[in-house]
Order: sequence, then structure tokens, then C-alpha cells
Amino acid sequence: MSGRFTSMAAIGFALASFGGAQAQDATPEIAQIETDWSIYVAENPKECFVVASPSSWSAKRDGKEVTVSRSEIRFYVSIIPSDNVVSEPSFLAGYPLAPDSTVEFHVDDTVINLYPNKEVHAEFAWPRPDDDAALIDAMKSGSLATVIGTSTRGTVTTDIFSLLGFTAAMEKATELCQ
Repeated sequence: MSGRFTSMAAIGFALASFGGAQAQDATPEIAQIETDWSIYVAENPKECFVVASPSSWSAKRDGKEVTVSRSEIRFYVSIIPSDNVVSEPSFLAGYPLAPDSTVEFHVDDTVINLYPNKEVHAEFAWPRPDDDAALIDAMKSGSLATVIGTSTRGTVTTDIFSLLGFTAAMEKATELCQ
């Protein structure tokens, strides 16, 4: 996956937007909301992000429901023209992911694995680059996405994301990021 993780911009965006250190000169600003998805745009360099929070989530440890504390939970799609990134999905779990785990992304009958990379950021996971288009297509055709991840402590979380407005948000972000 060398050359991957252009979503470092998304990481900077996540940190800057949600209370962490600012990693860029230009902080992304909200440009539009399409139902359950928000579109953020940064200038210099031009970068666009389609972002959603889960509509619900749960956590289990040893098969039993548990109460856990998590930071921000988001699903991003980054568009970064200067890096030739057309649509790079990433998931921010809100906790450190188990480093050798896979995060399962489900939409209807489509299941795509996302992979954490603690060297980039312990709370993010990305699909393999060859899976980006299939994941985006699944999101455009579905109504709900389920993301299942495992923390370094062995807690399994299930996050449900509404896909209402996703296609319109992607179209608008693509237009804004030309």
C-alpha cells in the first residue's frame, strides 16, 4: 500500500475540525450538507471531504454489550486533486484499532475490508486502493453501511452510517474540488 494514505489530509482535517492540533494552513470549512453527509472544502491546496457520523453504534467485549468511551467517529471520502486522489475512503474509529485486525465494511451483500495502519494513525482504517471504487459504488447504491472494528483492548464496535445523501454529496464535492 505504498503511496497510499493520502488521507493524511483527512487526518489533519479530523484533528483540526474536531478540536485537535491544526495540521494544515487552510482549515476545511463546511460547504454544503446533503441529508446525512457533509461536504467540507479547504483551499491552498484544494481538498474536499465528504463526511458522516454514525447514526448509531454499539460495543461488545467477550460477546457482551459494554459501555465504552470513544472520541470522534467518522467516515470520510477525500478528494485531493493535487495528489490525484479522486475518492479515497477512510474510517475514523474513535479508538486505537487492533493493528493486525481488519475492519469490515458492509453495504447490503457487499463486504470490503479496511486496514488500520498505526504508523499513519492508530484510529484510521482504509480499504486497499483497488477496493476504493467498489466501496464508493456500494455506498451510492445502498441505504445503510455497517462498519465493524476491533480495538486494541479487544472491544468490537459496530457503527451504522446512513447513506442518505451520499451520492449527492459525492457529486457536489467532485464539482467543488475541480
